[in-house]
Amino acid sequence: MKRQSTAVWSGTVKEGNGYLISESKALDNMQYSYNSRFENGTGTNPEELMAAAHAGCFTMQLSADLTKAGFTPEVLETKCYIIMEDGVITKSQLNVTAKVSNLKDDEFQNIAKGAKQNCPVSKAYNELEISLNANLENTRN
Repeated sequence: MKRQSTAVWSGTVKEGNGYLISESKALDNMQYSYNSRFENGTGTNPEELMAAAHAGCFTMQLSADLTKAGFTPEVLETKCYIIMEDGVITKSQLNVTAKVSNLKDDEFQNIAKGAKQNCPVSKAYNELEISLNANLENTRN
């Protein structure tokens, strides 16, 4: 499986702005800017998208792991916080609330811990190989 998204940016980091387009069109010219990232401007930002990816992946993994253990989740709600300090993303904090019948807390804690360790986004955030293809188009001044 291979998925892609595109980011387009114009201008300086503070005065410029950009937009994001995802293959599925879930992001369809979704704006982002310095203000949406570091202040309270309209639009999204990379950390919000990272949080959504981690929350979604973990919740699906937890559902799969609960099902495998013989439980049917009624509702799983995960909030993820991506923490950036001094320009470095330092933490992804997952907070999950689950409604699952006939499941004891100690068993739930073990299953949730396993889901955190085994969801593909958790693994990627720990072990991601980052490759880069950089192409500069000639422009006339």
